[in-house]
Amino acid sequence: MKKALVTGGSGTLGAAICNALAASGHHVYVHGHKNAALADAVAAEIVARGGRAETLLFDVTDADAVSAALLPIGADVPIQIVVNNAGYHDDAPLAGMTRAQWHGVINVSLHGFFNVTQPVLMPMIRSRWGRIVNIASIAAMSGNRGQANYAAAKAGVIAAAKSLAIEVARKGVTVNTVAPGLVDSPMARAVFDDAAVRALVPMQRMGAPAEIAALVAFLTSDAAAYVTGAVIPIDGAMRG
Repeated sequence: MKKALVTGGSGTLGAAICNALAASGHHVYVHGHKNAALADAVAAEIVARGGRAETLLFDVTDADAVSAALLPIGADVPIQIVVNNAGYHDDAPLAGMTRAQWHGVINVSLHGFFNVTQPVLMPMIRSRWGRIVNIASIAAMSGNRGQANYAAAKAGVIAAAKSLAIEVARKGVTVNTVAPGLVDSPMARAVFDDAAVRALVPMQRMGAPAEIAALVAFLTSDAAAYVTGAVIPIDGAMRG
């Protein structure tokens, strides 16, 4: 059993990842910030099924708060699995994008990656076993209208993860990035109707959260020990 942290664990995709890691036998820390009740519900559901989970609340953009939350729980047994899933989008054409929109999205996805990963890295390295998985987006590789901030943030995470993978390759730690396309969720359904999905996705459907979670579960397993520095699209050939 490993300690596993999933940021943004209260969201649709985060919850699926938490459940997949719990099913793999790990003790899951379900991170939440503004949606504490949802994070609690995800953890409670895992426990009700016989798994091990608890809620962890902090703002990923506040480096001091992140360290204060993570360092105590990793003091004896390190956190060995980190899934950097926290993120959001605040779309606008760049010409009309505010500074708050630009900085807000980048602060959560890119600065959040650093704030969460850096404090747990040395204990993970000392244990000689670790798995870091970052949730990016196909927008980081191809761009998307109105999402310059989101694409930049996720592309930054991809580049940082590739560099980190090289740094820790001999330490038993792998670092990979998953780049989903359209993921079935209430937020996505509010933007894309069935006709739009069929037009955008060659597979003619959105990806199920459980499908993305299954890929994350594989990347955090012993079976994926030789997979590192990878960026894996999971998008139904949306950008194929």
